[in-house]
Amino acid sequence: MRKILVTGGAGFVGSALSEKLIKDPENYVVIVDDLSTGDIKKLPQLPKTNWRFIKADVNNYNDLSQVMFANQFEYVFHYAAVVGVERTQLYPYKVLNDIQGFKNILDISKNTGVKRVFFASSSEVYGEPVDLPQNEHTTPLNSRIPYAVVKNVGEAFLRSYHKEFGLEFTIFRFFNTYGHKQSPDFVMSRFIAKALLNEPISIYGDGLQSRTFCFIDDNVDACVKAAYDNLFVNDVVNIGNDNEITIIDLAKEVIRITNSKSEIVYAPALPEGDMHRRLPDITKMKMLLGRPLTTLEEGINKILDNTSFIIS
Repeated sequence: MRKILVTGGAGFVGSALSEKLIKDPENYVVIVDDLSTGDIKKLPQLPKTNWRFIKADVNNYNDLSQVMFANQFEYVFHYAAVVGVERTQLYPYKVLNDIQGFKNILDISKNTGVKRVFFASSSEVYGEPVDLPQNEHTTPLNSRIPYAVVKNVGEAFLRSYHKEFGLEFTIFRFFNTYGHKQSPDFVMSRFIAKALLNEPISIYGDGLQSRTFCFIDDNVDACVKAAYDNLFVNDVVNIGNDNEITIIDLAKEVIRITNSKSEIVYAPALPEGDMHRRLPDITKMKMLLGRPLTTLEEGINKILDNTSFIIS
């Protein structure tokens, strides 16, 4: 039986990953989250035969060491982080605290026989794109916002621990991901919630900034495949979608699909961190999936069909 630690497992992506791992009876999964941004309601609604949840802060060495030394994990998915452009701009010091979490995870992993650490990095590390699509090895990492800098530091930690101690890793650079458990302060979930209530949908700036949107199942399936099949070891993988859309067109699509009466209104542009374009090279991810990615309309309809989507 594989013993797996998932940090940040009460968050949006972490909880979906945990649920996928738990459904495999060959896995025993321990989910750790301090619930500062995660939510206990997002934990898998599955029998606790091969998993458990522990409230703990990965940035606190004593909290984390008790969990890791007691369980002797083979694999660690380190997804715990302060997330969201607005939240990370408001609380940059909290973002910097996550650096201690990297050190804690890796120090204990190298001392307890962990075979591989999977790290949730971010497309934010690329900053404003200088070339498109953004490739894992040829696109410069030039963002200066605290969140992106900290993710870049995390990637550097992984490479350093591999070189010094032989600890293997895989870095997942997540582009915008959406799904039914996402917090309402992210663009897709906010637009859908407003549309279902027929309330105005606010857009920052002129709405011409573009993004790609990856459905949560595509994200999780690709990451789990990399783990199970031992692929992209000591490498970086963009996890996203390559169908680019402007934010204003996204709002229009959400209104159309939900048959909403919402109006689009404009708010001042964010002071920083709202990059003009993002478009990943997902060649590696497509190889992992081995199937077509979920279209935007399919993904939104899956959210609407899911009874656990809560307007809040």
